[in-house]
Amino acid sequence: MADGRDRDVYTEPSPRTPAVPNPVTFFQAFFSYVVDAPVTFVREWIESRQAKNKFYYYHQKFPRVPDLSECMEGDHLCFFEAEAQWRRDRMVDQQIVEIVRERLGACKQREGPNQFQNCAKEIEQLAQVTKAYQDRYGDLGVHGNARTCLMKQKHRMIEERK
Repeated sequence: MADGRDRDVYTEPSPRTPAVPNPVTFFQAFFSYVVDAPVTFVREWIESRQAKNKFYYYHQKFPRVPDLSECMEGDHLCFFEAEAQWRRDRMVDQQIVEIVRERLGACKQREGPNQFQNCAKEIEQLAQVTKAYQDRYGDLGVHGNARTCLMKQKHRMIEERK
């Protein structure tokens, strides 16, 4: 009785069912080798090819182009690029004003009755940003363009010199 039991008294029970493989494991293995492995191989091969030259479709960065005042006379391509650059700059400035306005609104919501004391920095920042935006783009209207903005800037500089 070295192993702790008597083999003659406690015999091993005979198996009642024959050893049939589980059909679920068979179908899992079949699916893995026939469907999943080739698809995974092709996908990894394509991803390895695309990893060499990544293409990001968001946050497109435009190179800065010369200002309208730097364009040569009759250079219509330069005029077009300067106009597109001005429109992008105007949209960025509009978003900056909107972000500062949202920050002020969040501060007012958070502070409640103490908003004038605790949100003074945000109020001052909004005043500066809106004044800068108004100085540059105010009175241009919806159809404002780079040329009218440049003329407005020129007239403002002349007024300041007087």
